[in-house]
Amino acid sequence: MKILLMSMPDVAPVIMHESAFHMPNLGIASIGANIDDGHEVYVVDLIRKRWGLRKHLERILTAIRPDLVGLSAMTWQYATCAKIMRLVKQLLPETRIAIGGYHATLMSEEIAESEDAPHIDYMVRGEGEEVFRRLVNALDGKDRLADIPSLSFKKENGFVHNPKGELLDLSRLKLPIRDQRRLTWGYHIMNRNVEVMETSRGCTRNCNFCSIRHMYGRSFRPFPLERILADIDDIYYKRKVRWIFVSDDNLVLDPERVIRLCDAIIARNYRNLFFVVQADCVTMSRNEKMVARMARAGFKSIFLGMENASKKNLAAANKGDILDASKKAVEICHRYGIMIVGGMIFGFPDDGEEEIVENYKFLKSTGADTAYCQILTPYPKTGIRQQLLDQGLVTNPDDYTRYNGMWANVKTRRLSSDELQFLFWYHNQAVMGWWNPSERIRSQGRLWTSIWLYAFKPLLKVIIAREQKRLGWRGRFQREIQARAAVNRFADLDDL
Repeated sequence: MKILLMSMPDVAPVIMHESAFHMPNLGIASIGANIDDGHEVYVVDLIRKRWGLRKHLERILTAIRPDLVGLSAMTWQYATCAKIMRLVKQLLPETRIAIGGYHATLMSEEIAESEDAPHIDYMVRGEGEEVFRRLVNALDGKDRLADIPSLSFKKENGFVHNPKGELLDLSRLKLPIRDQRRLTWGYHIMNRNVEVMETSRGCTRNCNFCSIRHMYGRSFRPFPLERILADIDDIYYKRKVRWIFVSDDNLVLDPERVIRLCDAIIARNYRNLFFVVQADCVTMSRNEKMVARMARAGFKSIFLGMENASKKNLAAANKGDILDASKKAVEICHRYGIMIVGGMIFGFPDDGEEEIVENYKFLKSTGADTAYCQILTPYPKTGIRQQLLDQGLVTNPDDYTRYNGMWANVKTRRLSSDELQFLFWYHNQAVMGWWNPSERIRSQGRLWTSIWLYAFKPLLKVIIAREQKRLGWRGRFQREIQARAAVNRFADLDDL
């Protein structure tokens, strides 16, 4: 059987331009690797084919003529996924389509009743490796669709949703596909080649704006140390890549495990191998020994979820008071040369302009090297969504294309959606100012930071000063919003 797995081309350029970060989709790479032998499997990351998307899709579909196409999409990518499904069915009517990822997991029943349902044959809910493996076997006559947990399949013009399955034994998973079966290449963070891996799945935190529990429950499962090291070896020796993004939801939930992992990495004496991860402020602030070991092992950049400067908003998000922990975590990481990306969320129910300013000022006061700022988003099936709906604060309940953190889909009791969107943008300019890369950032990329400091930044200052004089703040804002709206519009798919 020929199987083609694809991830979506949509991006969320929250930190930098959409071309700055193109990373492989670990989910489809892992699912493809765990299909039983005897099948032809191909993996395509459409993030590397954002230009000329339809032409590429038509070429690859007609060349491979897959029996089964698997599509992975997050909520804000699903509209593009639906168009690709229609294209597949136009070109290859007999090809079966399976969808998976966060949106299919969260919204399987709604999708089954939607206008997209005729184009979908199967939905994989939750962890996909075992469900998809067994689906392929069932289509090959070696299993039964009705016996596969967490699978939804079409029957008599409707969908049957099998009961949810157990969480996987991670020790049994094979390494992700990174060989010639992956038909796209050129993955990068700025000018550095990058690969993606994971060392654990799940998170035990109770943040009510997050949907991770629908994938893994409120659990934390680490991969065996030997398997993690084999994954690193595959990236380092076989792929010759030196930067690894670790996709764990929260790497540091078990500090002793992190220390053991770091010791093992240090003992293997990799040269110029660096890791980018995400972690919580509280654990990082309380475990300096762990942070020091992470620095020695090559952990160069950490995303910290600081979330908000208001204790009331933190409580509303089920985060607790993490203000002091945020500052201390940044201080400790900087002590060991680790770059920090500070994550902040704006637009909680009681926010006004002063709260937005306070949020940015707090972020600046932590000394974080750069920021990942988003507007509170009512993701499907999250606790915060229902609360906001009950309070009448969700202004866009249905257009999921804007559910990527960059758009105001809510209002507050004091600000309309439009006001929230503008003030979020304006005070980023007014409070945060022009970005000056720290020495930590410069040490990780002296070429591109020098280009920014001595070429792009001076030029942009001149251009923006002229725009400011001609358009004013509101005019500049409208221009940026229009440009942002076009980022994930693929005109060659508009007729689908």
